[in-house]
Amino acid sequence: MASDQDGTLSNELTNTPILDGINSPRDLKTLSIDDLKSLAQEIRDKIIATASVNGGHLAPHLGVVDLTIALHYVFDTDSDDMLVWDVGHQCYAHKLLTGRRDQLPTIRKKGGLSGYPKRCESPYDVFGVGHSSTSISAALGMAVARNLTQQEGRGIAVIGDGAITAGMAFEAMSNAGHLNKDLIVILNDNNMSISKNVGAISAYFNKLITGGLYSRARGDLHSFMERMLPQQLTKAAERLEHSVKGFLMPGTMFEAFGFRYFGPIDGHDMETLVDCLTNLKRGHGPVFFHVVTKKGKGYSYAEEDPLTYHGVQAFDVQTGKFEASSGASAPTFTNVFADALIEAAHKDPRVVAITAAMPTGTGLSKFEKEFPDRMFDVGICEQHAVTFGAGLATQGLKPVCAIYSTFLQRGYDQLIHDVCLQNLPVVFAIDRAGAVGEDSPTQQGAFDISFLRLVPSIKVCAPRDDADLRAMLHWALAEPGATAIRYARSKAPTIGAAEGRDITRGEILREGTDATIVAIGPVVGTCLAVAQAMQQEGYSVGVVDARWIKPLDTALMERLRHMPMITVEENTLPGGFGAAIIEHFADNGMLDDLKIKRLGFPDRFLDHATREEQLAEIGLDPESIASAVRALVGHRIPQSIS
Repeated sequence: MASDQDGTLSNELTNTPILDGINSPRDLKTLSIDDLKSLAQEIRDKIIATASVNGGHLAPHLGVVDLTIALHYVFDTDSDDMLVWDVGHQCYAHKLLTGRRDQLPTIRKKGGLSGYPKRCESPYDVFGVGHSSTSISAALGMAVARNLTQQEGRGIAVIGDGAITAGMAFEAMSNAGHLNKDLIVILNDNNMSISKNVGAISAYFNKLITGGLYSRARGDLHSFMERMLPQQLTKAAERLEHSVKGFLMPGTMFEAFGFRYFGPIDGHDMETLVDCLTNLKRGHGPVFFHVVTKKGKGYSYAEEDPLTYHGVQAFDVQTGKFEASSGASAPTFTNVFADALIEAAHKDPRVVAITAAMPTGTGLSKFEKEFPDRMFDVGICEQHAVTFGAGLATQGLKPVCAIYSTFLQRGYDQLIHDVCLQNLPVVFAIDRAGAVGEDSPTQQGAFDISFLRLVPSIKVCAPRDDADLRAMLHWALAEPGATAIRYARSKAPTIGAAEGRDITRGEILREGTDATIVAIGPVVGTCLAVAQAMQQEGYSVGVVDARWIKPLDTALMERLRHMPMITVEENTLPGGFGAAIIEHFADNGMLDDLKIKRLGFPDRFLDHATREEQLAEIGLDPESIASAVRALVGHRIPQSIS
């Protein structure tokens, strides 16, 4: 699909003659600069066409195309040089240039390419990523290893301006300056991670790019070139400009870490990128290269609205419009949480909200519109977010820290020592708990029940629907200690009567005489449907919404133990909800004649697929749950209940 002047795509079929000849980075070496520029457009068209069908990340991939081509063109990524991507939202061009061109239509589909770098997928994916701020540490480790084993090659870390604000990145740079190995850190600076960057580091980058000294220096240099240099030397002098900028704007912060700083330069100027990277290749020691890019580059809709087009569902390329969902549907748990928090904040001025660079994903952008002074986006700094919340709590505020399950893992130490040890009233709204879908194994919310159960004083619950989530949030805000509320990346329809619920204990939703399914979270609705369908087979299956993982409703569990029991959870089985029930029975001498089957995530990482495919793969779909009941109770009239 060729690009029109306005950045939208024409109706032609994707035509990629140059890209079709690229099977590895070594094929780039024969191309001219003009060929590389044409290749960049072909790659952008390919990415846009693929994302329009498969969904996934879009704007960040478009912004880094030119840089990706230049890196593979200049460096020897076929053998010696190791290119490490941060987060992974910039890897599509990299995949296209490293032998995976024909597989791109499978990206994010079950059994297809991962949307992130993945070591087992390609030798060019030298480090698997998904969480931010790891690239500098990994690339430094690779560079040191090459040195110790007397091999050639350098580590090259590409990190975004959002990811570099995290403490881990600075820890790595401090160590890199001390070790003085051949390491190149490339800052892909688009002034935006997922949402607009916040914090002093982001402000520093903005000042570096837009400051008067830089602007004046650039203007003075061009004037000098026009007056004093012969025409044939102008191009060489323009290349010299970048060294002069490095002298005038030395990036003092990075030089303090022991890096030589170069930049900022235009990350879409192919010739300049190639020239600068070629010069950097000749040097030694740690180098910091500052590249300014535009998120969504080459697709006008994404350029104008990079936040909306950061991660997309299927859309029409010509209009930029997303495919509309058919019919009315229930709100998501995320939206229910956001509305409930706003309601609570209107009633209590002590309620405040915290997010780690995910205001839109967690629903807190809605809260920020209502209460801008009570909403705190701390950037990609989950550890800080947790302890910051603890500090707020010491002064009588009621902080609600909204973090994805997979990212809360990064704040685990702080959750233990800074919140729970001091019994501070911080509410953790754990979004994306359970199966997340097409994103990589790094994004699945598989472990939070297990690691939270280990921590004294915290309370952990899981709402089955919208009414539960609202009630649990209001309850948690009135509690003296920490509470974690985990909910899935799914719709939140009302299951059962919304009125008169006691959310402080479990609830028997359906009585049964053959077996009882004990579930937590939205899978409760699935279990109810299974029990109703199995009635036609002659089974009498009860369903219990346990609600609480910690403290466990032990009185209710003991009532159920004389009947075959199936536990169902969207969490890894080791240390999970089902394990908590067995532990209680074991600790109290109640294991005799116990018949129990646990369903949940197996003891392995869950690969990308749709959420429905993932649940079926791990046995949490209706047919698998029914099969577990039949196996535990005994088969009667096997039939599909889907």
